[in-house]
This record gives sequence, structure tokens and C-alpha cells, in this order.
Amino acid sequence: MSGIDPEVLLAAGYSVFLLVTAACLEVAARQSHRRSELMRVKGFRYDPQLDLWHCPNNEKLLRAEVDYGNRTVFYRAAAHACNRCPIKDRCTDSDEGRVIEHRPDSWVESELRRFHRGISLALVVLAALILIVEFVRYTGTENRTLVGGMLLFLTIYGSRLAAIMVRADQGM
Repeated sequence: MSGIDPEVLLAAGYSVFLLVTAACLEVAARQSHRRSELMRVKGFRYDPQLDLWHCPNNEKLLRAEVDYGNRTVFYRAAAHACNRCPIKDRCTDSDEGRVIEHRPDSWVESELRRFHRGISLALVVLAALILIVEFVRYTGTENRTLVGGMLLFLTIYGSRLAAIMVRADQGM
């Protein structure tokens, strides 16, 4: 460690901070998405064998429409069932029946999720740029070994984040 310039150590530390921030953002965004998805269908149960949802009052929401462009499946309860339901005011304000929008895509395929992933990637790129500048500025073996190793790790992590977005764009 004696041969490593203090500025390189500070840059490496800041890069680690950016990387940890990006990873925490990924975890927080994924958790937030999971919670919001669960709240959106709280009390409802999905039956994958019948491809329908059951509401808290045990009415069925049947597949009503599929939007292939947005990769969304819409399930709707019968209007008459919802309109006579004793808990309608806690469930829906629609007179046409409760609708559940289901997106079977992975976590990264919604616009909000893609936004969070973009911020994470920006942080990883910023960390890599800082390290690249340090790699060019300081030529000592210890400096370049530290910075090069961190750049390799950032490249692998950033590539994994980017690959998930690319696969989502290609519809895989």
C-alpha cells in the first residue's frame, strides 16, 4: 500500500462508494416494485391453471384483453358482480367491474424499472471514468494494479446490468 498514491486510493474509495450505491439502488428499486405489485393485487389470488384471478369476495376476474405491444394482460370481473359487492368501495370505483393489469415480464422490463437500471448504470460508468482517469494519470505498478482490478470488476458488473436491459429490449 505504500506505493499507492493517496489520490488513487481516494478515487478507488469513491468508485467503491458509487458501485455500492448502484447496487443498493438496484435492491431498493426491485423491493419497491415487488411491494407495489403486491399492494396492487392485495387480497386477490391468481390461479395459473385456470388463468384467472379471484377477488377477496371470491368473484372471478377473467382474461378480458391482451395488449401485445405493452405486454399486458387485462383481467376483468363482471360488472354486475362488482356493483352488488359489499366491499366495492374498497376495491374499485368503476361501474364496469374491477380490472387487474398483469405484466408477466421480468423486473427490468417496465419503464420505471428501466429508469432505475439506467441510474445504476450511470453510477457504474461514472466510477469507471474516474478510475480510467486515475489509470492514465498514475503509472506506478501498484496504482495500475489496483485501478485495473477495480475497472475489471466494474466492467463485469456494468456488463451484467446492461445485458439485462439489452435482452429486455430484444424481447427475450
